[in-house]
Amino acid sequence: MTSHHGTHTDLHCEQGALPAEHPGRARNPVIKVLDLAWLEFVKPDLVASERFAHAFGFTTVSRTVDELQLRGNDPGAPCVIVRRGPRSRYLGAAFRAAETVDLVRLAGATCTNVETLPESIGGLTVDLTDPSGGMVRVVADTHELAALPPQPTQQFNFGHDVRRANTTQRPPRAPATIQRLGHVVLQTTKYIESLNWYLQHLGLIVSDFKYYEGQRERGPTMSFIRCDRGTTPSDHHTLAMMLGPSNRYVHSAYQVGDLDALAAGGEYLRELGFNRSWGIGRHIEGSQIFDYWRDPDGLLVEHFADGDLFDCTLEPGWSPMTASGLAQWGPRATKDFLGLTPGRDLAHELVSMARSLRDNNEFDLTRLRGMLKVTSS
Repeated sequence: MTSHHGTHTDLHCEQGALPAEHPGRARNPVIKVLDLAWLEFVKPDLVASERFAHAFGFTTVSRTVDELQLRGNDPGAPCVIVRRGPRSRYLGAAFRAAETVDLVRLAGATCTNVETLPESIGGLTVDLTDPSGGMVRVVADTHELAALPPQPTQQFNFGHDVRRANTTQRPPRAPATIQRLGHVVLQTTKYIESLNWYLQHLGLIVSDFKYYEGQRERGPTMSFIRCDRGTTPSDHHTLAMMLGPSNRYVHSAYQVGDLDALAAGGEYLRELGFNRSWGIGRHIEGSQIFDYWRDPDGLLVEHFADGDLFDCTLEPGWSPMTASGLAQWGPRATKDFLGLTPGRDLAHELVSMARSLRDNNEFDLTRLRGMLKVTSS
């Protein structure tokens, strides 16, 4: 197979698109967002949520009886907003527009309105619903929180390149200070429809496509999607989406300073009794060092460091979707991370499989067989 010019040749993916395959970007998107702004959740116990958040490395912006706002150390808006409710669930994501005028353009294209956000956040929003039913906000002119002091990073001796002498390296077992929100991963029964919606409305572009082995001719089943900032590099993925039997949150990821912060922060979480889902390792798509944890409500969150940054010139890579292809090094992907641990979540997913196969969506019996092969491949 011949790769197209500008694909991931000699990176981590040896092939690009074949003729007539998905281009990974819209020809004329409505706007181009700059980044994720924040994620919104509902949880029943804000005190427990805040306790875990501090151990994970967030800083509280504000907490009332009904709302908790959490931030990283980078300047900007809070990166997580948690509202009190009867059960834990993901509400949706807010993306940051490049300019206020983009909100007007987006509202006109979607027959919606530009609305004012609550004073605690400030600014304006256009509130949309993606094809999977997820809330999507595009915001501008929000209040800017000042930067907080950074967590010290380590100085390394690389082989014979000595940069540290007559001093020791003793990173403390302490929370790994969150710098910023990196990405969110979602599962959808309407993968292609949802993918095209995000590319067209928000101007996102695909970094990597994944497909089920033996089913490439049916098209991709997962994509890692980045913001198009032109010649300014952006994260390998700000949003990742995969085909599945239900529409659900998979995980979200938050950047920390380096491997030592991530590893020592993980020891701190472990000693407090929190559950590591998978890690430590280094991913293939995105290349980031990762460590996954479950919060008290069972939601999956990731510390990451040293991720890839691509500008607009790189075309999508294409590769088969396998469990063994999730990491360059590290332990094998766990049953918990893959969603195979017996419990309420697995039971819900099994029920969703049966329901989805009866419904009119993209998840059919052939796709189910492909998904089941992924966990053992």
